[in-house]
Amino acid sequence: MPKVSLNGIELFYDSKGTGEPLLLISGFLCDHTYWSVIMPDLTAQYQIIRIDNRGVGRSSAPDNPYGLQQLAHDAAALLEHLNIDQVHVAGHSMGGQIAQELALLYPQKVKSLILLSSLAKGDERFNQIISTWGELLQRIDTKLYQQVVLPWIFSDNFYSVPDMVEQLIEWAVHYPFSPPVHSIYHHSRAILGADTINRLQNILCPTLILVGKQDILTPLKFSQQLSTGIPQARLSVIEGGGHGFIIESPRIVAKEMLDFLAQPNSKR
Repeated sequence: MPKVSLNGIELFYDSKGTGEPLLLISGFLCDHTYWSVIMPDLTAQYQIIRIDNRGVGRSSAPDNPYGLQQLAHDAAALLEHLNIDQVHVAGHSMGGQIAQELALLYPQKVKSLILLSSLAKGDERFNQIISTWGELLQRIDTKLYQQVVLPWIFSDNFYSVPDMVEQLIEWAVHYPFSPPVHSIYHHSRAILGADTINRLQNILCPTLILVGKQDILTPLKFSQQLSTGIPQARLSVIEGGGHGFIIESPRIVAKEMLDFLAQPNSKR
């Protein structure tokens, strides 16, 4: 699992499978492992490239402010390093915001776009949540932090599975590559400063927008705004899924992604 020096940092990435390349970009608090449950389905047909955004996982975590455009530049630099001219891109939540910036900044590189549980710009409620999450770990421990955050991520059905949430919390508490407190703060501020509403019409590649019907963090209205603004967008709503539907309903999400990628218009 290699690292590469680019844009002044060490960027960790992981590449598995063969076929057309598909870049996966994780969201707030998450590194490349967030996609693990759907990897077997995706790597059966595509070369899957996962990155740890600067500040998380095994990538460098500089203690300075940056925006989501910087994270898009990092992803583009990795594609250059790998000699990949064009790529399908999927991003979850904040990762979807980074993916939008990548498609806007480097339109020639992005064949198609998949935005999962994402948004163009947060409203006041969303921004208050993200602002609080960005500061909260300065005041409480990791276990309590996860207990506060996870109800916003997973659905009622997921919480009804015995010990499931407790196992996730224990995994997070003991995970050796948890992001440092300063990175969580900088990522939260990058999200608060993000806004593609008036640029969505410039995303010209085929786009699939996926959202869980029970997503209370980035609810359906955010995905509807994306689908209205992006010219070649299609919206699909996953029944019963929350914000973390990649973990809750991996086979359904993987099938939606693969069906979209198999369409001729996503292979321009």
